[in-house]
Amino acid sequence: MSNQHNQTELKRKLGLGAVIALGVGTTVGSGIFSSLGSVAGAAGSSLFLVLAFLIGGIVQIPANFCYAELASAFPEDGGQYVYFREAGSRPLAFLCGWISFWATDPPSISIMALAIANYLAFFIPVHGIVLRVVAVVFVLIFMMLHLRSVEGGSKFQTVITALKIVPFVLIIGIGIFFIKGDLFLSAAPLTGIAATGITALLAGVSATTWSFDGMGAACYMSGEIKKPEKNIPKGLILTAFIVLALYVGLTLTASGLLSVNELATSDAPIALLASKIPLIGGYAGTVVAIMAVIVVIGSLSSCIMFQPRIEYAMAKDGLFFKSFAKVHPKYETPYFSIIVQCAVAIILIFATSLSDLLGYFTLVALLKNFLTFGTVLVLRNKPNYKPTYRMPARLLMVAVAMLMTGTLIWSTFMWAPAAGITCAVIAVATGLPVYYFWESRNKKEQKNA
Repeated sequence: MSNQHNQTELKRKLGLGAVIALGVGTTVGSGIFSSLGSVAGAAGSSLFLVLAFLIGGIVQIPANFCYAELASAFPEDGGQYVYFREAGSRPLAFLCGWISFWATDPPSISIMALAIANYLAFFIPVHGIVLRVVAVVFVLIFMMLHLRSVEGGSKFQTVITALKIVPFVLIIGIGIFFIKGDLFLSAAPLTGIAATGITALLAGVSATTWSFDGMGAACYMSGEIKKPEKNIPKGLILTAFIVLALYVGLTLTASGLLSVNELATSDAPIALLASKIPLIGGYAGTVVAIMAVIVVIGSLSSCIMFQPRIEYAMAKDGLFFKSFAKVHPKYETPYFSIIVQCAVAIILIFATSLSDLLGYFTLVALLKNFLTFGTVLVLRNKPNYKPTYRMPARLLMVAVAMLMTGTLIWSTFMWAPAAGITCAVIAVATGLPVYYFWESRNKKEQKNA
């Protein structure tokens, strides 16, 4: 009995460093390379650009407070799926995992693998089918890494996360000595930018929200974190402050070396920033290309590490194919779940139009996040809800977390309203029949037992 248990359960092997590496590694991705320009355009002035990232990061901290409390109450693999299940909604829990598997997780792997291949093209001329093959190779490398060892994968994730922070620290550390104070007061005389004052600041804050997404990644692996009651809350909160410090430092340096107009109109604002820094400027293109490769490798590795845990948790509950609950007897990893998710990602690498189409499911994924924060309000009165960490000013923190996610939901809906609603209908229409099929099968198995 004990031997069987050991083969079907993942073990607690990861420490505080893994929680931080997963959170920072997932959040600090390729998005910051473009978001700096879009936030500058929305904010309209250098001062508001810095304030937008500062305020945007601060108001994202409540989301991590929510995740910290939920994960300390239910320190098991599965993240959002577990929180919905414990809140009393197995159908919603199932839909959470169903959407993740088919619409959000494998596409994120394929998109990041293709991004790495594209950045490598700066050094090696690859294009067409060769570029896609290179992307597949990266997926296979990290699939094997995280399949063979949780500890090995965690160590790599910690190293690559440290490496992705180094270029940011380098740019901030050198650039801050050359900033020009008068640029902080510069505004952008951009055509079509009507927002001014507090409206512009709010627009800038709203534009930063995507840059802070992903900080709760470690929650999906809560069942593999040692001393989860301490390490998960501490790690999630430290993650929020590390990301905030990096982004504010970067925008502060950028605002002191470039006008907001230059930032807002540049297709590669970080490359432009690097070109203005002595000692780095002459190698700006190379530095930023290397920086981009390291940053996206960290995000790719992180996603392959934590994402398959949701299907593993579902399969353990009888709400997904049983094979997804398999744990490798030697490597002690959910190998089948990792392999299948990477296989789907590889198919998407060769079907970019399909991958683009799946991007419309972003609205559904955001709704899932919004409802996750709401589970705190449902769970707080349940007898089984005993978090070892309780967030300060719970109602306020939940309200702020839901408000910030609501902002993203609204902007995503405005981007593609018909496609977003269609995807939501598809998710429910395909997911619920499958859910009821599995629940029916579970009841039959319990009867026969």
